Amino acid sequence: MNWWQSILIGIVEGLTEYLPVSSTGHILLTQKILGIPATESSNAYAVVVQVGAILAVLGLYFQRCRSLLDGLLGKNPQGLLLLRNIMIAFLPAVAAGLLFDKRIEQYLFGLWPVTAAWFVGGVAILAVAWFKRNAAPGARKIGLSLEDITPKTAFLIGLLQCVAMWPGTSRSLMVIVGGLLVGLSMIAAVEFSFLLGMVTLTAASGYKMLKFVKHPELLQDYSVTTMLLGIIAAWVAAALSVKWMVGWLQKHGVTVFGYYRIGLAVVVAGLLLAGILQP
Repeated sequence: MNWWQSILIGIVEGLTEYLPVSSTGHILLTQKILGIPATESSNAYAVVVQVGAILAVLGLYFQRCRSLLDGLLGKNPQGLLLLRNIMIAFLPAVAAGLLFDKRIEQYLFGLWPVTAAWFVGGVAILAVAWFKRNAAPGARKIGLSLEDITPKTAFLIGLLQCVAMWPGTSRSLMVIVGGLLVGLSMIAAVEFSFLLGMVTLTAASGYKMLKFVKHPELLQDYSVTTMLLGIIAAWVAAALSVKWMVGWLQKHGVTVFGYYRIGLAVVVAGLLLAGILQP
């Protein structure tokens, strides 16, 4: 991988990490288009570059992150409760990752599984949007805030996040939709997605980085400079993407992402059937 490819993949990661469209799926597609082979190194790089997206949320939500730290130090009770709920939501992903990480990389890191996940996720987004629009007024829940999340609802959201281990599903999609289904307001569901994502991505990136420590030969394919360029590109792109996403979702909801996912799935499936792309 050369320097401009690492920057391009970093941009793709940053733009799509927090959107409900699947960053992993987009990176796999980008790698296919660029002719980058699917290897242990490329799969690890796709996770390591997420550090840039983590830094973006840490900067944009610094005060909220600081409240979590203050809560851990006993200075902010609300921050401690939120941190507790984030960790509860994070635990199912830890268990699922330890159990299924190798099998997922072996069987699901291909364009056909990703395309299927894009399509199903798109249909799910449109179904949830339709349900919320057509629910009887008495059946609609008042939008809850982050402070209203309970351990039970946090755990349910965490279980849904596990579904996103299937590349193409989208971690942010599952968390946002899960948040909406348990009664969170759109802004609360999005913010919880960002905060939970920061913890989840940090753990996943750290786990993959251990591979570079244990297997330094991987650095022959992806140098430190290459990884840093990708991380910086992801940082800038994610900051722009998050700012845009918050404003868009408050005004327009998630419907557009459903149509985008379905359209992308149809296009990629067509290219695969035509032999233009290789699975």
